[in-house]
Amino acid sequence: MIKVSRTSRYFSRRFEEIYELLKPFSYPLIRVSAGAMMIPHGYGKVFGGIDGTAGFFKSVGIEPALYFAWYVGLAEFVGGICVVIGLLTRVFSIQLVIILAVATFYIHLPNGFLWIKGGYEYPLLWMLIMIAITFRGGGAFSLDSQLPKEF
Repeated sequence: MIKVSRTSRYFSRRFEEIYELLKPFSYPLIRVSAGAMMIPHGYGKVFGGIDGTAGFFKSVGIEPALYFAWYVGLAEFVGGICVVIGLLTRVFSIQLVIILAVATFYIHLPNGFLWIKGGYEYPLLWMLIMIAITFRGGGAFSLDSQLPKEF
């Protein structure tokens, strides 16, 4: 039988120190990673792919296509950067939630679940992560934490 210590909440006391040391970095890791994942999507649209994005939007009935292509590209690029650094985190993450909801339910849902078949798995995952970021805000390791008030 495995002996369990009741003096620690962890399975093994050997891990207690490292878990406690790393715990404050878990949320910033998620926030920074999620924001960083948005940046290349926006960069590709803003710096050279806006016409292709607008053409795609028009083909699926998202109008005015050019306006929304610029909006999505800038929200992904600038918003991704702001989520990474934790500046106006909720302002940008809620916009990314909306963009990812459109991608999930309007664009990818008809293709089923699996991402490898063009399904909604990938945008749904990122949308849920952005929802959690919106709920939590920038957190302790963010520029938002240096502002007098959070949004």
